[in-house]
Amino acid sequence: MREARACFSAKLYTATAVMVRRTLEGMCVDQGTSKKALFAALGELRDANKIEGRLFDWAQALRVLGNQGAHFSKEAVGREDAQDALELAEALLDYIYVFTAKYEEFQQRRAKASAG
Repeated sequence: MREARACFSAKLYTATAVMVRRTLEGMCVDQGTSKKALFAALGELRDANKIEGRLFDWAQALRVLGNQGAHFSKEAVGREDAQDALELAEALLDYIYVFTAKYEEFQQRRAKASAG
């Protein structure tokens, strides 16, 4: 994600999209997916209820944008799409790593309070 932000700061928008896609791949591996293809790995996260419908749709849109950047094309990734990619990726990472952990802590605390 740091490299994606650095690419954006350098106005390298196609590279930003590629680095966001790479970030998604790393997140899937970190979350224990068994599928190598990003499309399938994201589906695995959805099926395991680690991401919900709209987050899955966002992730797939980021994957497609990353593919556009990674494969030779006459269509470069624009600034707005790169900025959206960064913002959506950050939201997805926050959901997976921050909000999920906070929710689990809350649930554990509430369970202890009601048992005690």
